Amino acid sequence: MNPNFTHKQGQYLALIYHFEKVNRKSPSHKDFQIYFDAYPSSVNSMLKTLESKGYISKEAGKARSITLLLSKDQLPDLA
Repeated sequence: MNPNFTHKQGQYLALIYHFEKVNRKSPSHKDFQIYFDAYPSSVNSMLKTLESKGYISKEAGKARSITLLLSKDQLPDLA
């Protein structure tokens, strides 16, 4: 799979990867809001987009259930 994502989408994906490596759990919506200085609705919209494009999966109703479906070599550097 050759991912075709925007710069911002790539940064969200990179954050998921690195957050999980450091914290051994996926980031919460609040973690995204803080890192990207974003509104809750923006974070929710981005995560829905990433899920619909097949880059992540989430378990409905379960907190911190984001699973990254791309390998590290498919991700950009986290800025």
